[in-house]
Amino acid sequence: MNAPRRSGLTVEHADESMSHDAVAGVFDLIGVPHDEIVTVRRVGAAELLTDRLPTEESYRVVRDDDRWTIDAVTLRGVRWAAHDIADRRCPDGVVTPGFNRRGVIEGFYGTPWTHDERLDMIRFVASRRMNTFMYAPKDDPFLRARWREPHEGEAAERLAAAMACAAEHGVDMIVGVSPGLSMRYSSTADLAYLVDKIERLLDAGATTIAVLFDDIPPRLQHPVDVDRFTSLAEAHRTVANAVARHVRARAGTTLICPTEYHGRGDEPYATDLWRGLDPTIEVFWTGRAICSPEITTAEAVTFAHYAHRPPLYWDNYPVNDVAMTDEIHLAAFDRRDASLGDHCNGLLANAMEAAEASKISIATIADYLWDPHGYDSAASWQRAIELVAGGDRRDTTALARFCDAVRASCLSDPDPVELGEVLSHALFDVEYGDADRAVASVRSAATDIRRAADRLRSDDFGNTRLREQIRPWVDKYALGADVVDAIATELVAPTDPSALAELLARFVDDRHRVLGDVVPMTATDLLHRSHP
Repeated sequence: MNAPRRSGLTVEHADESMSHDAVAGVFDLIGVPHDEIVTVRRVGAAELLTDRLPTEESYRVVRDDDRWTIDAVTLRGVRWAAHDIADRRCPDGVVTPGFNRRGVIEGFYGTPWTHDERLDMIRFVASRRMNTFMYAPKDDPFLRARWREPHEGEAAERLAAAMACAAEHGVDMIVGVSPGLSMRYSSTADLAYLVDKIERLLDAGATTIAVLFDDIPPRLQHPVDVDRFTSLAEAHRTVANAVARHVRARAGTTLICPTEYHGRGDEPYATDLWRGLDPTIEVFWTGRAICSPEITTAEAVTFAHYAHRPPLYWDNYPVNDVAMTDEIHLAAFDRRDASLGDHCNGLLANAMEAAEASKISIATIADYLWDPHGYDSAASWQRAIELVAGGDRRDTTALARFCDAVRASCLSDPDPVELGEVLSHALFDVEYGDADRAVASVRSAATDIRRAADRLRSDDFGNTRLREQIRPWVDKYALGADVVDAIATELVAPTDPSALAELLARFVDDRHRVLGDVVPMTATDLLHRSHP
């Protein structure tokens, strides 16, 4: 029976999961005007013909004059179609996202995001057509150091509010519990604590539970566990299987992160873990390395062969914790195969402590996960910078120039492309070409850097939260302009190296990673040439 028409909306074959009110709520949340004429038809997956296997998120949008018609399997498909209508887009044929799980992990070491930042990120995730948010900051004591204790008081209220926000925006909420630092795996009491913790999280609104055994000692610690289990992997398998039985009874899903979570999947610990692991449990994997420079389809197939299940990638980009705190990762997502989504359960990106800055890379990750075969990293990066900058052309220009200066990460070459070319050509021109042209080009580059830094530090820069988070790197970026200017001076008048040497020393002493190696290497090379 069709629901009554209201606000220009008709829902055909409505049921409890895709009611008229639920569909109208989605359109209201996304901002589709009430005077739009929209027909939504709930259909079965088999009714959507596509070259990709239809999933619960598949949909089709058809426009005929001023009428939009959506065929969708679930409300989530309606949600993504509503974004198309809001953007006045009508994609060809059936749309099926390139990856099943697509989302963000708050899983870094460092100060967890504020409550407002977390809610804002959940909304951002949904706006970029991601469907998953995982809450697992290493420094939430109730998830790791004091995992036996339930979230209480304000901590519980904030976690419940995050789960409610995720549900409102159609985002699956995963909560990751890390008991491995202190759990006695053979203890029925500790298992009861863990199960009680998980039950409370499910009651609060979590849809999936992750049991995380990462970053713990690689051997059994408690004598009772040494007596009970033959290996750490057996202990983890036993606990994971017990948790999965409880979670499955609540219609939930269980994930685990092994202690050894990267490589091929045939390592001794991993091989032991897979033996008898509940087949419904999904497994996090970071690829061949902790921060993998690339992830290939072949690697996913290899992992699935050994683990008897496809991987769920925990991608450690753009996270910049531990040994990477000198870096800030603002480059586009890259070096993941276009067909990877066909051979894994999904990909979740571990974000930086700097939530607002993380959005630049996350927006590109969302584009890749939605349409990996059509993904253009350069175009996606430009759109992401414009989105996060906030629309002002001057802000976008300054931010784009700065982003090019902080490329260093496991995915990107460290040097800014344009500045590297300028300095390389200048050194050549001084020796063999037009010295005046060389100096002018280097001074122009210094001016561009200085203008960008001034804009990013200005009160007129629109995204104030981003301005605060990137400020230490922008300050060094401004110092880099002085070094580049001094390089120009040394090119034309190599008589007194002290000014360049002093600026270079200050630049190198600042630990923040900006402008790669090209500036200090050029300055050092020039000083050696001019004053051997």
